[in-house]
Amino acid sequence: MSATVKRAYRFRFYPTSQQESLLNRTFGCVRKVYNLALEARSRAWRERHDRVNYNATSAMLTAWKKTEELAFLNEVSSVPLQQCLRHLQAAFTAYWDNRSRYPRFKSKRRSRASAEFTASAFRWRDGELTLAKMTEPLAIIWSRPLPTGQSPSTVTVSRDSAGRWFVSLLCEDAITTHPAVEGAVGMDAGLDSLITLSTGEKIPNPRHERTDRRKLARAQRDLARKSEGSRNRKKAKLKVARIHTRIADRRGDYLHQLTTRLVCENQTLVIEDLTVRNMVKNRKLARAISDAAWSLFRELLSYKCAWYGRKLVVIDRWYPSSKLCSHCGHLMAEMPLNVRMWTCPGCGTTHDRDVNAARNILAAGLAVSACGAGIRPQRGNLRSGRLAVKQETRRATVGTPGP
Repeated sequence: MSATVKRAYRFRFYPTSQQESLLNRTFGCVRKVYNLALEARSRAWRERHDRVNYNATSAMLTAWKKTEELAFLNEVSSVPLQQCLRHLQAAFTAYWDNRSRYPRFKSKRRSRASAEFTASAFRWRDGELTLAKMTEPLAIIWSRPLPTGQSPSTVTVSRDSAGRWFVSLLCEDAITTHPAVEGAVGMDAGLDSLITLSTGEKIPNPRHERTDRRKLARAQRDLARKSEGSRNRKKAKLKVARIHTRIADRRGDYLHQLTTRLVCENQTLVIEDLTVRNMVKNRKLARAISDAAWSLFRELLSYKCAWYGRKLVVIDRWYPSSKLCSHCGHLMAEMPLNVRMWTCPGCGTTHDRDVNAARNILAAGLAVSACGAGIRPQRGNLRSGRLAVKQETRRATVGTPGP
């Protein structure tokens, strides 16, 4: 059995000097239009409580192009400018649905440089890609083939902080569902072991950031000593960025291999709904939590389960998986982080903290699958009066509805 999905194929390419200049101007124009539209929508809401939609910002873009101050917007393709307005509309929709924060302005230094081209703004012919206002095709390194007989519907060009250029081609692809298996596994995320399975297996944490920590610290010290705006500072900044990208690439490759293995071996996978954004507020653990990349792990697991016919169950974040005895169900009042082995006072069973938590997560996930209800303990039943949760900070909700 197979299903057709939209799949992005990402490749590295090497632009000519003319192509690089045009793409850099396009990135700047996209950022400028996005910020202008965001300011216009925010001002309309503050002053008149008026919600400005995509059609209104598109009309504004036409007017901006006719002004002398913003005439440079005509030098690049209009399609990426229209697409950034659509992205802004999607950002506001996500904000209204309480799925994200209020849209923020794009910074030249911190924002990812990218531009999206639809089919009217590029030419795909004989395996060569030519973007609008370019005379030569991009020199793409084809590391894997595209789906047979498929041409991309959209093309996204980006440049990362290390100066590498990438092109992402969105194509329709037929994904073959994996044969059904009997396995079910619960997973407990940790730092000593990246993931502990309910089978008792502990998947080691490679700690990619720690491997390059000395190199990174030395490069950052060199960067701090360089004068602001100098060429040497740009070189030092690029060196720091390259170390970061090398760490991120190794981390992503490891998690891809791990999630693919878990999806192939199990039919049902159960994880906890961890609030990583709040957990990294703990200054002592923030670096280790960020290096573990639990959010990326869940993201990869989610779409691979959807592709290959697996079931991913996410249990409530307040479920006391570490404090609950998986043998008799006794609930401990306290379970400090430094306690890795403990004995249940109810039945006398000695537990490995992480393995016990993974088994409880699996049991809770199977219960969710059976009855379709969430798992949330009654807080009043705890003898200490505290929440039975992983050691994490409370979630803070800020902001008010806007445009």
